[in-house]
Amino acid sequence: MKRFNVLLIEDNPGDVLLTSEALQESKFVVDMEVLTNGRDGVDYLFKRGRFENSMRPDLILLDINLPLKTGHEVLQEIKSNILTSDIPVIMLTTSSTQDDIITSYQEQASCYIVKPSEADQYLEFVQVFDRFCGTLVD
Repeated sequence: MKRFNVLLIEDNPGDVLLTSEALQESKFVVDMEVLTNGRDGVDYLFKRGRFENSMRPDLILLDINLPLKTGHEVLQEIKSNILTSDIPVIMLTTSSTQDDIITSYQEQASCYIVKPSEADQYLEFVQVFDRFCGTLVD
């Protein structure tokens, strides 16, 4: 079974818990690192400061509304650097505005998912996650 290293950049503890629990239902083995602000996310990806020994993620789950750097700013840095531009990024956010969706895809997000509002709806997220990861394995 394929093992995925996932970087979740999310500042809401409740969403971190729901996402963690949902990914336990995945058909893939998921090792997840959680960071709670955009600046730490970028530092982790570029192995800066306390993250000098960080592991390269196979996939990034990225919220838009983050402290210190927004998800859009993080996504721009990821996709504009040759070292990280090939890492798939799924925007996982509460925003369902057309502007955020369009901007995310223009900034080369791989997928855009509006966070479920109920815990049981996270099963739909797991199905999308599994289908997406299935494409990475092929």
